[in-house]
Amino acid sequence: MSENNLLNPNSAPHSDVEEIKIRSNYLRGSLEETLQDRITGSIPEDDNRLMKFHGSYMQDDRDLRNERAKQKLEPAYQFMLRVRAAGGVVTPEQWLMMDRVAQQYANGTIRLTTRQSFQLHGVLKWNMKSTIREVNDSLLSTLAACGDVNRNVMCNPNPHQSEVHEQVYKWACEVSNHLDPRTKAYHEIWLDGEKVVDSRSDEEQEPIYGRVYLPRKFKIGIAVPPSNDVDVFSQDLGFIAIVENGKLVGFNVSVGGGMGMTHGDPLTYPQVAQVIGFIKPEQMVDLAEKTVTIQRDYGDRSVRKHARFKYTIDDRGIDWFVGELTARLGWSLEPARAYHFDSNGDRYGWVKGSNGKWHFNLFIQNGRVKDEDGYLLMTGLREIAKIHNGDFRLTANQNLIIGNVSTQKKKKIEELIKQYGLTDGLHYSALRRSSMACVALPTCGLAMAESERYLPELMDKIEPMLAEAGLSDEEIVIRMTGCPNGCARPMLAEISFIGKAPGKYNMYLGGGFAGNRLNKLYKENIGEAEILSSLQPIITQYAKERTPGEHFGDFVIRAGYVKEVRCGQEFHG
Repeated sequence: MSENNLLNPNSAPHSDVEEIKIRSNYLRGSLEETLQDRITGSIPEDDNRLMKFHGSYMQDDRDLRNERAKQKLEPAYQFMLRVRAAGGVVTPEQWLMMDRVAQQYANGTIRLTTRQSFQLHGVLKWNMKSTIREVNDSLLSTLAACGDVNRNVMCNPNPHQSEVHEQVYKWACEVSNHLDPRTKAYHEIWLDGEKVVDSRSDEEQEPIYGRVYLPRKFKIGIAVPPSNDVDVFSQDLGFIAIVENGKLVGFNVSVGGGMGMTHGDPLTYPQVAQVIGFIKPEQMVDLAEKTVTIQRDYGDRSVRKHARFKYTIDDRGIDWFVGELTARLGWSLEPARAYHFDSNGDRYGWVKGSNGKWHFNLFIQNGRVKDEDGYLLMTGLREIAKIHNGDFRLTANQNLIIGNVSTQKKKKIEELIKQYGLTDGLHYSALRRSSMACVALPTCGLAMAESERYLPELMDKIEPMLAEAGLSDEEIVIRMTGCPNGCARPMLAEISFIGKAPGKYNMYLGGGFAGNRLNKLYKENIGEAEILSSLQPIITQYAKERTPGEHFGDFVIRAGYVKEVRCGQEFHG
């Protein structure tokens, strides 16, 4: 970015997306008219850009593209709809609503995302309004689940420390609500709300975002040590709970994380956030707002690949950001306090919380909730929701906690878990329990290779290597994505595969087990045979030569397979 653009980031020509937002009249565009067009299942690209702010992406079934083209039919257009739940906590009634709309309007499945949200796939254009209305009626929302705004605020489900979790969850909701867009477009388009007069000022319509919102998406997560399940260092803005004598006293603040990059473009890279200080809980909302406004004012609006908050900080330096933040806040952060992370996975099975209630962490492979032959996961959860009077908690690892189960209800829920064969996953290898994958093909338009549908198959072939080496119970963080956008946070995994082309992946090694270090490219553009032949000797050597307590990601660096990556600028070098 040029020196002039650093000083005045809005002086360069804006990207086409910025112009779309300016013309949209606070995210309205021509969406209302477009949705009434029954001739096509698609919408124009300008409106598709705006749909993201309302929680949806237009997609098509790529498995059907060629056949439909032969029949001279338009692609099988459909929409992915993302439903936000701050901190990932929903009621049994809300779960039943998601089950119902998935069956009625979507493809009959629910997907739990890596941001503790729901995704529905296969929603047709003419069913979008009914689906969003039902979501809204249940007191959930799709607004700001996507788009150039703050996304779903994540927080640690932490069922075994209920008092601390409840406080952290409360602050996650406070931040999320405060940063919600204020435009009335959502209610007008989807809920038949009253039209508003368009002459009001930016400050009245969007007091935080203004007319053009943010340059790119913005992500916030709250971690509770010793678990870094939300991958706090991958967030644009992170909060690390500091607990002293069993009480939440405040949060360390981290800034500038982000996963996305572009293959072959060294100017794009993932980044880990930097810790800049400590705040008290009541200062969190103010700090979050001021941080977002700095990105609003200084983020790159001309080059979207360079528009994330990590580049705003890297271009100007962390000292510049802290100075700007302090000036806007009118107060200074305290020095960061000591903390320690030892994992970023989930704790499976039954756990009794400090409030006397029970919590069951259910393993859901890659977050896909559906019924299959011999495993009626969706039906089982539906039946549990009908009798459950606690909550459901979506984890950052795409799993599900049946939370706050009373002693009286525990026996009945245990019976349903057994009846439907639901599992805590403990019969799976530790590797599989530590795995994540993005959706990728056939619906994601960005996917270059398979992910969700392929990773379980690849794991079937890696697990015997681990068993032979005596490592079946060794937790190794492994992740796969169909493209380098980083939805499953693969750049932090000890082993990761990022799609490059059909059946081909870049293989990365050396991420930090606790989510505190980026990994490094080991082999490029390889298929399954080379993946397996590459991993075999490394796994064998790790089993023989690791030191006590040494994680796989640390070992491959010590053994010289890859160099340690200390910051994003070293990721490609």
